[in-house]
Amino acid sequence: MQPYLNIYGLPLAGWHPTRRELRLKGLSSVAWVSGLSGPGAEPETTSTYIQESGIYDLYWQPQDQYLAYVKDTDGNEVFQLYLYDIDRHQSVQLMDGKTRNTEPVWSPAGDQIAYSSSPASGQGVSLRLLNPFKPATDRLLAQSAGGYLKAYDWSPDGRQVVYCDFAANTASTLWLAEVKTGAKTSLSPATAAPELYETPQFSRDGKGLYVITDHDSDVRRLVYLDLPTKQFNYLTANIKWDVEEFQLSPDGRTLAFVINEAGISRLHLLDPANGKNRPVPQLPPGLISDLKWRRNSVDLAFNVKTPQTPNDVYALNTTTNTVEIWARSTTNGFDTKTLVTPQLVSWQAADKRTISGFLYRPPAKFKGPRPVIIDLHGGPEEQYRPGFGYEDNYFLNELGVAKIYPNVRGSSGYGKAFLALDNDLNREDAVGDVGALLDWIKTQPDLDANHVMVQGVSYGGYLALMVATTYSERLRGAVSDSGITNLATFVERTEGWRRGLQRAEFGDERVPAVKAFMERSAPLNNAPKIKTPLLLIQGQNDPRVPVSEANALFQATKGKIPVWYLLARDEGHGFVRPENRNYRLYALLRFVQEYLLPQTNPSLKLQPRGTAAGLTGEIK
Repeated sequence: MQPYLNIYGLPLAGWHPTRRELRLKGLSSVAWVSGLSGPGAEPETTSTYIQESGIYDLYWQPQDQYLAYVKDTDGNEVFQLYLYDIDRHQSVQLMDGKTRNTEPVWSPAGDQIAYSSSPASGQGVSLRLLNPFKPATDRLLAQSAGGYLKAYDWSPDGRQVVYCDFAANTASTLWLAEVKTGAKTSLSPATAAPELYETPQFSRDGKGLYVITDHDSDVRRLVYLDLPTKQFNYLTANIKWDVEEFQLSPDGRTLAFVINEAGISRLHLLDPANGKNRPVPQLPPGLISDLKWRRNSVDLAFNVKTPQTPNDVYALNTTTNTVEIWARSTTNGFDTKTLVTPQLVSWQAADKRTISGFLYRPPAKFKGPRPVIIDLHGGPEEQYRPGFGYEDNYFLNELGVAKIYPNVRGSSGYGKAFLALDNDLNREDAVGDVGALLDWIKTQPDLDANHVMVQGVSYGGYLALMVATTYSERLRGAVSDSGITNLATFVERTEGWRRGLQRAEFGDERVPAVKAFMERSAPLNNAPKIKTPLLLIQGQNDPRVPVSEANALFQATKGKIPVWYLLARDEGHGFVRPENRNYRLYALLRFVQEYLLPQTNPSLKLQPRGTAAGLTGEIK
């Protein structure tokens, strides 16, 4: 396995404020920043080196003298806000340790921070202001009424903050707050149906906003909102795919934006003055993210991930229209160009709707029909997109396992009508999409329909368990990592800062008819229907899906079917510590060897088998 674990790329942090140099960042057991003096140069670690784990991200002050960062403890997501002095290498905790604080946004003058905050065990997420050099100035800017308030940008004069109030992960309203008085103005039109607004940015003159929204549209478009008149100017009306990210150049003359075209990113450049697109050189088909303009408004840097590259960093000169690779992924001698690329496949659901996903076939050296792992994404309002597979490539290359990543109904990237198809009482229709995929696998001569396993993380784990209760006789195993086992208890017990968001997606368990559906369809309450081996993976400190969910299902199934339970005492929603991630990986590998692979596989040499009573592992 080791060659597959020594591959990584350092993501882009941004440009140096005065020199044509890039910064890369690393966030693992410690946080550090590396400098790149030019394309292809060796990264050099800068003075920014924070010897702490649990850091979520780094946020630079515009004056480049300080940065802010947020960190939690052992995955509990009770994030605290810190100020780091870059020259002195000193950190100061700005919060009291009791509230949850995230997404800091610096003011243009670098003397204030707007951030999202929720009290311990409180409801909703409010917006607060803080002078990080005078913590006693901390004050409320906008009070949440149950939603999640998130700041995105300050006006050029520092007098206003634009923020979104999320009622759900896919529904929000747009607001403007006066910093001095706290007066708030609603900017989004009143509509009967929920709509999404996200990542608003002020124009350079402060008279308007650029924002991504699905207002009056099935897809997410880039819009210019004129503040005096509140009129919308649709800048991407001719594009039938979601806009997922954008950045305005410092001089305000160029909008760089990325669209999601059937899972592949496409970079565009737009002149906001005349609405004309500018040509962009061809880039590798993959995922483009983290657009960063240099202050000269000419150089644009970004990350590129593909099935063969974990993270390369590119820079586009928008004057000469040329692209340079500044940083390549570290592969430690592994030839990633030999890794397989996926095929976009589709099948028909029970209601005749077309569902699609990405199929990775093993190398040709493996003969005969191949066993299959169906990997379900979380969210559910997420989308599987073909980035780098890391250790998943081991299962393809060394074990000959095919992998399919379906985007069942409820996935993003296909319009908001498709996104809403699994809401409330329609959750089981997404399970039917996986059942239709099982039928499709039977029609593929190179896939072994008798050796199929399903797995998923978070909501994907819940969906995997739902599939196991419905199609057990067609599965060789199911893996639930941080998976929900009962929607009713999950929504009741998830942290208060996100409970309203979850009710908007899954339904309100306080409504009798909704709760009855949740209880009837819960994998926990249908545990006797699970006849296939289970691997349950859980973090003790998970604030999103409480550990009680996995505990209850383990107790309901142990002794009846083979069930392995891996519990990490120092992790939250997903494993972060390298030693825990490796342990999880090896447990998954053993589970696949034990239950999925045909026992006639000559390359498989199994050690003693697990018992029917189940194997429980705990990471101390």
